[in-house]
Amino acid sequence: MIHVNARAVIKPECMDAYLAILSDIVPKVRQEPGCIQYEPCLDWTADGTRKPVVTMVETWTSKEALDAHLAGPNIADFRKRNAGMRESSTCDILYPALP
Repeated sequence: MIHVNARAVIKPECMDAYLAILSDIVPKVRQEPGCIQYEPCLDWTADGTRKPVVTMVETWTSKEALDAHLAGPNIADFRKRNAGMRESSTCDILYPALP
């Protein structure tokens, strides 16, 4: 299994549009072969204020399934539609430490 945490800092004025794009893309990605979990999560401050950050929490059956997802049409569409909406992004790909 492969886990992914992909974090994007969204321009505040773009957050609603970014979430609308995710609402369209997420159900499609969840149907891709090898997708176990694909969950957009919002960051919040301790006082309950939403930050302009979306973290995708993902689990894939294999590196091959993740690679196919990253090369596939759903992500190509997502990247095209959200171009210019992010201030920055990071991606951590995690492998289980123990069998």
